[in-house]
Amino acid sequence: MNEQSTQQRWVAFGPNGAIGSISLGEEGYAVRLIGDPDAQDRGVFESLEVAKGALHAAMAPGSDWPEFREH
Repeated sequence: MNEQSTQQRWVAFGPNGAIGSISLGEEGYAVRLIGDPDAQDRGVFESLEVAKGALHAAMAPGSDWPEFREH
């Protein structure tokens, strides 16, 4: 998440454990997948719901909607 501070974080869980995270910063909601070889945010979005949809879209096709827990 570059040079911004994180205000809140949600972790997405699937049947096999943590999948990714969403962090709220000054610019918006940043999406990151766990185990992403680039280790970079997948994008910054204007709302939590849009960020959740983006994280789900980055998962394998046919994946169930993950459970999001605030941390």
